[in-house]
Amino acid sequence: MTDLAGPGHPRTRTAVPPDTRTGAWRRPAAAVLAYAGVRALGLAVLAVWCAARGTSVHTLLAARWDSLWYTRVAEGHYGYTVSLPGGGSHSDLAFFPLLPGLESAGSRLTPLTAPDTGLLVSGLASLAAAWALYLVGERLHGRRAGVCLAVLWGAVPVGVVQSMAYSESLFTALAAWALWAVLTGRWVWAGSLAALAGLTRPVGAAVVAAVWLTALLVLGRERRRPQARMAVGLLLAPLGWFGYVVWVGVRTGKATGYLDVQAQWGNGFDGGRAFAGFVGENLTGTVVGGLGLLAGVALVIWLYVLCVQQRQPAALLAYAGVVVVLALGAKGYFGSKPRLLLPAFPLLLPPAAALARRRPAHAALALGALAAASAVYGAWWLNGSGPP
Repeated sequence: MTDLAGPGHPRTRTAVPPDTRTGAWRRPAAAVLAYAGVRALGLAVLAVWCAARGTSVHTLLAARWDSLWYTRVAEGHYGYTVSLPGGGSHSDLAFFPLLPGLESAGSRLTPLTAPDTGLLVSGLASLAAAWALYLVGERLHGRRAGVCLAVLWGAVPVGVVQSMAYSESLFTALAAWALWAVLTGRWVWAGSLAALAGLTRPVGAAVVAAVWLTALLVLGRERRRPQARMAVGLLLAPLGWFGYVVWVGVRTGKATGYLDVQAQWGNGFDGGRAFAGFVGENLTGTVVGGLGLLAGVALVIWLYVLCVQQRQPAALLAYAGVVVVLALGAKGYFGSKPRLLLPAFPLLLPPAAALARRRPAHAALALGALAAASAVYGAWWLNGSGPP
């Protein structure tokens, strides 16, 4: 099978891909179980916090913010618009269709409601994402790094979103498995999963970019034309994202329909100018808030630099780079930046590899502390401002 790491990149330790050897289904179990433990801790702390405040765990996870919009689409299809006092409007066309489609199917085929189906989809998808993250980490840096990568993703500060009826877990699972397929030369799978990711979130374009860039590098290095399976994968990859954007354009009667819908929500891409202004306002206001924002941006950039220095495969660098640029360059919903960065799991590979080189007890202690901090922060966050 073609090694897609490229010159200078880490390569698999044997000629046989790890997922084809005996025990392929058992090896990721430790990573998935450890990840599940992190999320269970987060939910337990959230339940205690909600009990103390008299709030509803179910409402916070499945019936507020974006989850309400997904439920409306699931229960009534597209067409719901909220008129704003200033004359603007918010349309449900801003939300991509895969998650609400699954919620609709689940509510029709099972006793579950659409919101509960959303929680189930997110729960299962987050486990699938942890599995894929383990495989990526194992391929590049060994089994311990794979476990650490899965646990780190579950223990990020806004990790509680992975347990909500939101699309982040579903998207990350599809993106991670698509990237794994790219790394192992499974082009039809890569294209199919990229198409599904493109039906889940706008940032699905990042997965398409990873698939196409890797294919171009492989073809350029080997000086050949794409074989049939690669060609099929490349054709499939953009269909989800491009298809939905075109559909919104047809429905609104404008070629820029989707961009117009996002603009009504205050979203768009300005290269980070509005976000820089927001940081500046905080620096001249609370100061501490501004310094915190600068530290967060610096951390993201530093992690990406480490990814480059680590010589990650082009697919991971392209994917993470696009996710970071789109998240930091968006001009609206500044509080959403951490959540928008949640799918950028390659940023966690450098710390995962570093933890894997430490003694197991030290690594476990560090990961446990991060998981506890994430659980407390997630409970506080959801009971406060929470996701926009």
